[in-house]
Amino acid sequence: MLESLFPHLRLDQLWAATGETLYMTALSGLATLALGIALGLALFLTARGGLFAHRFIYGAISVLVNVFRSIPFIILIVLLIPFTKILIGTILGANAALPALIVGAAPFYARLVEIGLREVDKGVIEASRAMGARVGTLIFRVLLPESSPALVSGITVTLIALVSYSAMAGVIGAGGLGNLAYLEGFQRNHNDVTLVATVMILVIVFVIQLLGDVITSLLDKR
Repeated sequence: MLESLFPHLRLDQLWAATGETLYMTALSGLATLALGIALGLALFLTARGGLFAHRFIYGAISVLVNVFRSIPFIILIVLLIPFTKILIGTILGANAALPALIVGAAPFYARLVEIGLREVDKGVIEASRAMGARVGTLIFRVLLPESSPALVSGITVTLIALVSYSAMAGVIGAGGLGNLAYLEGFQRNHNDVTLVATVMILVIVFVIQLLGDVITSLLDKR
């Protein structure tokens, strides 16, 4: 039955491509989470009225974030080819896509982190500072816990963007479902392969969104 509906589909290729997409999304997602929170905290703390308000530092980080989140991803991949080749040793395969995925997604998530931190009740922050809370305590006991629903919601959106980015990276040799849809589907005119690869991408996106919504609702105390 499956062979009659999808005559050109090979399940081993489908599972391998799905695994590569999940691999790229998971690793780049973890790196994006760490780097995005660090950049978002830096933006929040150095902004006007922040704990370490500094116009020049905030401006420099803000420009850096704006530049990299504004470059179309397909162009970013090309721009980072020399860096990727030095770092990874090749421009092909799932690992080669990771630098571009991280550089493309981290600045985007950093802005979401900054927005989430700005939503934290200033009264809670001032009360913690008045009680002598150190910077580390303020960050890890107040800012991050209080903004956790927004942070989870933000990383959910970012992970979905990473799935899309990984599909684009697949077109130029990074592997994954994008590569399967393009090489085995589009170039060989196997529409059934393209359709199944697209459906698998949608399934991954729906699962990420569902998990993100559940975790966000559990963390939201309002």
